[in-house]
Amino acid sequence: MNTRSVHPKRPSLNVPGHHSFSDGGSALSKDKFLCHTQPMKSIKLLNTEPKRLDVALAEALEISRSKAQAMITSHRVSVDGKEANAHLLVSETSNVELADAPVDVEKIALSSLPPLVVLYEDADVIVVNKPAGLLVHPTTTSTEPTLLDLLRLRIPGLDTIGDDKTRSGIVHRLDKAASGVLIVAKTNPAFMHLKKQFADRLTEKRYTALVMGLVTLDEGTINFPIARSKTNARMAARPNSQEGKEAITHYDVIQRYANATLLDVRIETGRTHQIRAHFFALGHPVAGDALYLQRGVKQLKMNRLFLHARSLAIDLPNGERQEFVAPLPPELENVLKSLTIPKPQTLPRSERPVQTIAQLTQ
Repeated sequence: MNTRSVHPKRPSLNVPGHHSFSDGGSALSKDKFLCHTQPMKSIKLLNTEPKRLDVALAEALEISRSKAQAMITSHRVSVDGKEANAHLLVSETSNVELADAPVDVEKIALSSLPPLVVLYEDADVIVVNKPAGLLVHPTTTSTEPTLLDLLRLRIPGLDTIGDDKTRSGIVHRLDKAASGVLIVAKTNPAFMHLKKQFADRLTEKRYTALVMGLVTLDEGTINFPIARSKTNARMAARPNSQEGKEAITHYDVIQRYANATLLDVRIETGRTHQIRAHFFALGHPVAGDALYLQRGVKQLKMNRLFLHARSLAIDLPNGERQEFVAPLPPELENVLKSLTIPKPQTLPRSERPVQTIAQLTQ
């Protein structure tokens, strides 16, 4: 089958600024009671012996422990009528209640979000160009409007697609601070088809990324396993001798600037923060990244991440393979125009990275 490329007209978007959020646990006093305005539902715990609240809640709801902890730290869980922390010991006799995710009326209204930029749509799928600053789907710690909210307004019955209503039709994601091509299923058969495409690594995802410092190798492959950091919200790229999920990133240098390098990046796997974590591990954090900050590396002053999902090639449910392309947003083009291209012989040796990929993989 021939691959067709879909190149849209350049959209005009007012891209929201990037904001970082962190969640902190709080041990509340025994006499502080909940005052809920949201509906509460009773949770029947499964454990007969006392267990930590986060562990018992995860087992009862069949969710991850981290999701259970997020529910607790966002003040949605009560035990015997009182707000509690994750360390509280509970059992099946405890009266545990869960509040629906609160609606914050001061959050940005859907009508103020950028318009949905559609690159392609048929009866099975829709392909959009996600702007930076917009979550793909709701999370346990945020009630702000998302790309999924915009999609629900356009596609009737989207809530019935997929195996999780909070991620209806979503088969892959982009970081909130990133932009670019994203495909969504409109039917359950299409959902299963796309999900298998990603699982079997039959897609080709390409990104344009600007990283800090001078990448000396013209091309390379990074294959550090990735695991969640135990100390913060970041992901950690680790040596192959340590545990973590397989993550493979290929890159080619497009242009070197005075203190930054523009890259064409292709990923075989789709781990959380994969590109950001991999280049951070090499000493070249992505420009504009407020989370993966590196001591001694000067960052550019930007209100978003310089990471753009430029293209996605995939076999559609109709049997046709297509490549969808989103142009580099104007605000990123302006960043590139502001950078200086040095002469090859004047590249400062002090700016070259101390470690190379070969050294890090030994």
